[in-house]
Amino acid sequence: MRFLAITLIVHAPDPVTGALKPTAARFREVLDNALLAEELGFDGFGVGERHEWPFLSSSPPVVLSHIAALTSRIRLFTAVTTLSLLDPVRAYEDYATLDLLSGGRLELIIGKGNGTAQRELFHVTPEDQWDRNAESYDVFRRLWREGRVTADTRFRPALKDAQAWPRPLQQPIRVWHGSATSKESVDLAARYGDPLFSANVTHPVEPYAELVRHYRERWVHHAHDPAGIAVGAGTAGLYVAPTSQEAVAVYRPVFEGRLAFQKRLGLQPVFPTLEDFLARSSALVGSPQQVVDKVHRYHERFGHTVLHVHADAGGLSRDRHRRSLELFQSEVAPVLRRAIPDPPFAWGPAPSSPEPAHR
Repeated sequence: MRFLAITLIVHAPDPVTGALKPTAARFREVLDNALLAEELGFDGFGVGERHEWPFLSSSPPVVLSHIAALTSRIRLFTAVTTLSLLDPVRAYEDYATLDLLSGGRLELIIGKGNGTAQRELFHVTPEDQWDRNAESYDVFRRLWREGRVTADTRFRPALKDAQAWPRPLQQPIRVWHGSATSKESVDLAARYGDPLFSANVTHPVEPYAELVRHYRERWVHHAHDPAGIAVGAGTAGLYVAPTSQEAVAVYRPVFEGRLAFQKRLGLQPVFPTLEDFLARSSALVGSPQQVVDKVHRYHERFGHTVLHVHADAGGLSRDRHRRSLELFQSEVAPVLRRAIPDPPFAWGPAPSSPEPAHR
């Protein structure tokens, strides 16, 4: 099993203290967390993409490029790249550049994105968002793999024998499809034979497990080898402590602060109490053995071979956050790595091919 640490770069008051970091300090924290993830042995670090408050993750290629310059081993993920909102040519240029700057450490998780505010910002409607996502991915994928592209597109000017530069290092790049609530992203992943990444954060396991089951069915429908299936899954929170009692006691004010923030935003909580949250969500809060057992329970439903945890402290003190990640890597990850296989592909950079001559 492989492990990612991810951030959406939420910029909201600390759920326990109420303090709000300056924007520059919040970005510095993201960089520090990426360095910590590499130091502790995580396999990847992901940065989300959101174009609405309270997120600062509107430009993941810029953030990941900075992280690429500070790190040397860890793979760099987007979580997710919102292709329904982006021009695929521009997205290709940004990520091909990042692929080269990072030495071929880039992996993409794509998705349509969500949120009314960012749809309105980019003039995307609920009716056309999935078609935009599919079209953008098709163009992006072809630009990455082909020297010249002709495409009769609906949502951007058509391409005729178009070239885009620079040519990337990895050929092809691995693209995961982020899946949250709808079958469209699952169908797109299965059609292309791409891996799937289940959000697995907001709700109990059942709707996510149903989408993973559908993905496996559609994968076979499209005549792909079942041995090539790869599924990743997220988690709703992480705090590992030597005992379950300590974990719950420390995490309680964090949960209650987040619950109060949701209520101030007018949101109806899915999990109204900490006890319900720990029982029915994907949160990994407890002793090392409890966390191992819970991942195994989710693995029985998903068959996933990649797991993401939150890179941010999110209300924990910096020291407690670090100790939790250290305990995860020393007592949880090794057990899961032995018990659960890796994805069915090499984890390092994908094969590269010679650049075409400039014409």
